[in-house]
Amino acid sequence: MVSKSLSPRESGAHIVQHAKHVRVLPEGIEKLSKEILDGLQSKRIGVENFSQHELHPNPDDSKPEAYSGAADWVFVLDTLNFCFWTPNNYTKYKVDGYTGYFALCAAIKRAIADGLNVTNAKFYSEIDMKTVEHIFRSDDGETKIPLIQKRLDCLHEVGNSLLKKYDGRFENVIKAADKSAVHLLELIVEEFPCFRDQADFAGKRVSILKRAQILVGDIWSCYRGKGLGFFHDIDQITMFADYRIPQVLVHFGSLQYTPELLEVLKSDTILENGDPMEVEIRGASIYIIEQVRDEVMKSLKENHPEISPDNVNSVVIDQYLWDYRRQYQADLEHIPFHKVLSIYY
Repeated sequence: MVSKSLSPRESGAHIVQHAKHVRVLPEGIEKLSKEILDGLQSKRIGVENFSQHELHPNPDDSKPEAYSGAADWVFVLDTLNFCFWTPNNYTKYKVDGYTGYFALCAAIKRAIADGLNVTNAKFYSEIDMKTVEHIFRSDDGETKIPLIQKRLDCLHEVGNSLLKKYDGRFENVIKAADKSAVHLLELIVEEFPCFRDQADFAGKRVSILKRAQILVGDIWSCYRGKGLGFFHDIDQITMFADYRIPQVLVHFGSLQYTPELLEVLKSDTILENGDPMEVEIRGASIYIIEQVRDEVMKSLKENHPEISPDNVNSVVIDQYLWDYRRQYQADLEHIPFHKVLSIYY
């Protein structure tokens, strides 16, 4: 991988070992593990959840164009899947009533319905600001999607890279990875610099790779772990360290902030990408979910032979916790989240 960095799992362990502003609490990991086990038993957690959302692409095996086109759709979504938080007292960015990531999905779906070829690399490699503003126009006609210039830059970067080496199709990047999630992750980080989410921490180069990993995870989920979405090592992908899941981890008592960090978060301070406080929160999130995953897998093996471990991994755990935060938003809103203006998450 670029610049010989630690893998996300190794990075999480290294960051927690040297952290000064966060604590990982074993009792909270145990509590969270029970929640995940309960979700698996009740089928609230599963690879199918991604494709069931009306705003996500759903590949149809009977239509080859739709099948391969879903990968290009997911690639565009995750190229732009960053920075949706809104400062206090600001109007939220909304599309068709949706906020955050789903506002992005709604805008892409609307553009496709309007006849714009937004998942075509040639189209978005040359796209101009006026077209970007039109595609991502908000319901109120005034509020702009955050970091709009950065989004334009990302589209140009990935579009040109795809055209140069992969005939303009993300499907070809997936095929080049030869059914390995780790190899695909390495290709994404190598070929598309805007996915290169890394930092220097306690003498090591650490990899968080939120968007690169979510791209791998979303391809796996979109195709339900089959065909183009089959990876023999999907269990090597960790959770996708953002600014929302830490709220859930604090809620379950698995993550604790020092008074100093808590004061910074409550004051709405905007942290710089790579700030030790930010890196610690994200690294601890990865570490905790890996511990939860390991605990859940152990419990399945020992006590729940009726549940197949094949599709139990950090990807589905992350998706469940992200949905949990949205479902219990009012209950978790008192827990402050770290604010960073970044293309990486």
